[in-house]
Amino acid sequence: MSDYDVAVVGASIAGCTAATFLARTGAKVALIESHSDPKTFKRMCTHLIQSSASPTIERLGLRGAIEEAGAQPNDINIWTRYGWISFNREWAAPPMSDHPAWNIRRETFDPMLRELAANTEGVDLMLGHTATSLMYDGAAANPPLRAGGASARVSGVVVRERDGSERELRVRVVVAADGRDSGIAKLAGEPTKLKQNNRFGYFAHYRETPLVTGSSAQMWLLDPDIAYGFPTDGGMTLLACMPHKDRIPEFKDDPEQAMVRLFERLPDAPRLDPAKRESKLMGKLDMPNATRRPTRPGLALVGDAAIAADPVWGVGCGWALQSAEWLADVVSPALRGSEADVDGALEEYARRHHKGLAGHEKLCSAYSSGRRFNPMEKLLYRGAARDRELACRMARMGGRWITPQQLLTPGTLGRILRVNLARSKRPTGLRTAPRPTTASMTTVSTGG
Repeated sequence: MSDYDVAVVGASIAGCTAATFLARTGAKVALIESHSDPKTFKRMCTHLIQSSASPTIERLGLRGAIEEAGAQPNDINIWTRYGWISFNREWAAPPMSDHPAWNIRRETFDPMLRELAANTEGVDLMLGHTATSLMYDGAAANPPLRAGGASARVSGVVVRERDGSERELRVRVVVAADGRDSGIAKLAGEPTKLKQNNRFGYFAHYRETPLVTGSSAQMWLLDPDIAYGFPTDGGMTLLACMPHKDRIPEFKDDPEQAMVRLFERLPDAPRLDPAKRESKLMGKLDMPNATRRPTRPGLALVGDAAIAADPVWGVGCGWALQSAEWLADVVSPALRGSEADVDGALEEYARRHHKGLAGHEKLCSAYSSGRRFNPMEKLLYRGAARDRELACRMARMGGRWITPQQLLTPGTLGRILRVNLARSKRPTGLRTAPRPTTASMTTVSTGG
């Protein structure tokens, strides 16, 4: 008899989401978190949640709560030298038209998710506990091998409390939800595939720094440098830049002043005033893309533990929510069956994970090399700046509703060529709007 059905290691976005969904179906879940403070949150994050993850938030029952907390619903406005690609989700068909992307700070969102999980019947939130080793077929050990060289099945986890005492938790599945440097993946001997990221990043939250687009984000693709601004909860605006590593010497002595100079040169950009900064200036010089296989017998990886992609595209929070939901949906029914049933469900999760995210990960990794726009990107960006339908299709892929392969259909390729060849097509311009108040949460177009 197992102590729990599932042990989830890491009580952040992915872990809390997985634990909540699993427990709602009757599973008994140990939610293990090394931090003892229930309000702890991830600081190195730009806090965007892609629109494709909005249905997961709604299924969790948190849409009203995040709106009340001041989360900003937004569309995206992307500038390239070909003009603004300004998208309104109302142009899209359902379900995209019904689900905005969200900007909410992790200091607001993480405790909210943790409280939801802790209050879900069947979840045992174990704060101040650290996973120290995995168990295989009932024993704590290094990953042993079965006959024929196959890895033995993970069957539990050993956790250490603050006082140094340890406890063995026997479970049907261990879920690694402990981030890009996953300790569980290391304990399991799971290899990590790293791909170089030739950009570095800095960001901070500023007060009284509205965007001309209201609650909608702005992103500047400077080929190869990148900058963006996101209005978020608390009346704050997150401003960030991710330049090519060739510019590290320029940022080394005073990164915020280097950001000021960068934003001064951006079209339609807010003024970055260091006197209005409310958070620490956060930075990271090395952000390699990390991928791991998402399952093995008895073990599943969710969120950044499976894929930690280039943060330029703001996919981390959304993928954490979605991968946790996918895992719970396939594993929950299997927990009533045999080990073979559970491991079959884990294989199904791996297929779903690959189908949904592999193409996006490859695209993110390819662009993180710091290369310049390729010919297809030039045609796409130029076309989307002149054609609402292309802007919509690009937004569907950028919001992760469709894969890159689904974007570049023969029909879309034909439209890209027609728009680029049409002399009458001109850039549509930026859709500007007054920034909504926290109470109204509305966006009013003023043209553009």
